[in-house]
Amino acid sequence: MDNYILPRKQAITVFFAFAFGYFLSCLLRAITATISPVLTLEFDLMAADLGLLAGGYFLGFASIQIPLGYLLDRFGPKKIVSSFLLIAFIGTVSFALAQSFSGLLVSRILIGVGAGACLMAPLTGYRIWFAENQQQRANSWMLMIASLGFLSSTLPVQLLLPTLGWRWIFGGTAVLILISIILILAFIPKWNHQKDESLENPLKPGSLADVWKNKFFISVIPMGLFNYGGLMAIQTLWAGPWMIRVAGYTPLESATGLFWINITMLISFFLWGYFLPRITNLGFSALRILTVGLPISFLVMLFIIILGSKAGAFYITLFILSSIFLSVVQPAVGLSFQSHLAGKALTSFNLLIFLGAFIMQWFIGLIIDLVKSFGYTEIIGFKTAFSVFLLLSLTSYIFFLIINKNHIFFKIKNM
Repeated sequence: MDNYILPRKQAITVFFAFAFGYFLSCLLRAITATISPVLTLEFDLMAADLGLLAGGYFLGFASIQIPLGYLLDRFGPKKIVSSFLLIAFIGTVSFALAQSFSGLLVSRILIGVGAGACLMAPLTGYRIWFAENQQQRANSWMLMIASLGFLSSTLPVQLLLPTLGWRWIFGGTAVLILISIILILAFIPKWNHQKDESLENPLKPGSLADVWKNKFFISVIPMGLFNYGGLMAIQTLWAGPWMIRVAGYTPLESATGLFWINITMLISFFLWGYFLPRITNLGFSALRILTVGLPISFLVMLFIIILGSKAGAFYITLFILSSIFLSVVQPAVGLSFQSHLAGKALTSFNLLIFLGAFIMQWFIGLIIDLVKSFGYTEIIGFKTAFSVFLLLSLTSYIFFLIINKNHIFFKIKNM
């Protein structure tokens, strides 16, 4: 496909139309961290149940990423994201009406399926409609929108809970999803590019197999599953329970902590997106940024584990902030392939992230329950679960360095 760079005004309109849908998907993704105390009491949930319920979103999200890549490459972002948002609407209404844990779980999976195109559709469109040096910025600012969605799921939701209740909050969100669909249909350009012939025969060059055999893609598979997936699991679920059950926060204090965590992330992603093109113009590749920056998050997580009950919102914020370097991976994956493979490459990596988030959300809950079953405290359970996450993240980072060692060290040597 040939790129068609949009005029500036139209590009801004396209960004905001996509951003509203992505904002809603992130609000729904993270809202379980705020309403978890209410759901735990109403449905008598254990830690593993809560992890499975929150992870249901990611399971649904991950399940459609591979077919989504083909659909985006063939039909384009406009048709696909508007269609998938209808599924999110159904899931959100169903969640609001659910009367059992199984009903909540099925609805949560539907929401994840429906929200599955809300980031990949924009990134696929940006790959064609935005100049190459603006794609890292657009990606970072979409992550800023994600932080805004996470932010809205914290203190605002906590303050509305006593008045509206969690069911009406989900009902109101369903109405906003319908508005998002209308905006996308009205403002996103048609997909007028030539059809990718590789869609007709997956064995031809340019197929999905070429993505998964790519050396750089292989190097980021564990990182997508464990580093990125674990980060998302903590940010969208386990940060809240950590603050309540380990640091001793009240639910309102936890929601306030989550609010300020996401305020910090919103500002950070805005600044990161603004300065990142300038950083890369100075010769700092995505590989070097990731190699040098990511170990900071490992040190912060180690401090959180050591401090235990003394590690409150500030340290959780610091960990999520120090993980911002992971944001360069996804656009780097997209730019590693020709434009006709952008959808398949981006959705393949997204599959890893959200499958990892599902695994890590549930796995952390299972470890907490397992440790408690041996008679240890819940604090020890959380510290053990976070330690396993840290070990998996460090191992994935080392694997990434080994696969890319020649390229990384060559770049550093010639800086």
